[in-house]
Amino acid sequence: MYEVLVYVYENYDGSADCADRQQLGRRLSTLGFERNAIQQALSWLDGLDRTASGLPAAEREALPSTLAAPTSPPLRIYGAHEMERLGGDGIACLRFLEDAGALSPALREIVIDRALAASDEAPLALDDLKIIVMMVYWHAGINPGILVLDELTDNASARRPH
Repeated sequence: MYEVLVYVYENYDGSADCADRQQLGRRLSTLGFERNAIQQALSWLDGLDRTASGLPAAEREALPSTLAAPTSPPLRIYGAHEMERLGGDGIACLRFLEDAGALSPALREIVIDRALAASDEAPLALDDLKIIVMMVYWHAGINPGILVLDELTDNASARRPH
């Protein structure tokens, strides 16, 4: 499913361009994606549409291209199920994005909802969570800025210590 989401993220400019899910499904099928992965991704995107429909207009405004000054977002207490599914690395990633001013509490809740809906895998792989964060930004029409995108697309396992 994540390969399909990455393809949609990289090839469609905003959710309006892929609103016709049947046409998108046919396109993905002709590209060789597996039917099950396509169905899961389209269902996940429909869930994102429903979840994000209540997003306040202020949240849809583009973030600055540089990180905002850190603020103290409201404290989020994670339930046992959320902690199990997101894992320590996932929760730390979300907290980092919040502390950096790149993820509002409303967007965080959408990310959590979509992460819990994405997979039965526990904990969710950090790279998969980052894809979900990028899809939420994409859907909301938010440009998180180059530093945040770098953090979300960085492959930490490929880093070499100096």
